[in-house]
Amino acid sequence: MAALMSVAQAQQVIGGHPNLNGVWQVLNTANWNLEAHSAQALDDFWGLGAIAAIPAGKSVIKGDGKIPYLPAALEQRNKNRAEWPASDPEARCFMLGVPRVTYHTMPFQISQGDGDLLMVYPFDATNRIIHMTDHGEPPVDTWMGKSDGTWEGSTLVVVTTGQNEKSQLDRAGNFHSNQLKVTERFTLLDSTHIRYEATLEDPKTFARPWTIEMPLYRLIDDNVQILEHKCVPFADKLLYSDLMHLEPQQKNAPDPKGFRERTQ
Repeated sequence: MAALMSVAQAQQVIGGHPNLNGVWQVLNTANWNLEAHSAQALDDFWGLGAIAAIPAGKSVIKGDGKIPYLPAALEQRNKNRAEWPASDPEARCFMLGVPRVTYHTMPFQISQGDGDLLMVYPFDATNRIIHMTDHGEPPVDTWMGKSDGTWEGSTLVVVTTGQNEKSQLDRAGNFHSNQLKVTERFTLLDSTHIRYEATLEDPKTFARPWTIEMPLYRLIDDNVQILEHKCVPFADKLLYSDLMHLEPQQKNAPDPKGFRERTQ
């Protein structure tokens, strides 16, 4: 019955616009790597057996499936990848940034009314306001930036600017600078599916704008809800292994002190 009510609610409109309220989740491997990738073992964590493996996945990038890096940025991407997972802000429990927060493996909730929208994410207890009227410039760069929304017909268009350069786009070292502009498009296809697109523009990192596309699936479980994933305690050993006199598990692990200073 609860599932039927959820579907019925999704068929309604709010202020003449599609009702996006609900808990949504991707079903892909974009958080591992936006580009196409094969299954791969994580040899540094062999004690976990088959659990320590990257699942294979298709590219979610429209066109040729590749991120159009500038040459110097591609070198930095390769360095990030070689130092993963220590190089990944996700491992250190920092906010994921836009658009990664949308295709992270955990579901998220959209709350829509007559004014601003709210999107709530379990990881690091993150949330972001979609400003529907206040479209002013963000005062400072932050992990999540500032998101401004408008409706183009039945599509919610969200433009996010003012993100810092510290977040990454996935677990494969793909990254951006603080010049990143993300234009997201949420289009309700039916009661349980949203077509999600995000165009990324960053002249310091990419040779041209590029776009990802994927479906979002509404969760229709009885009493569906998102649960907080306050991950700070889980990152302590990674961030402070030197102070705790722990041997690094990762070969050629970077100095944790350097990552602490980089993210302050």
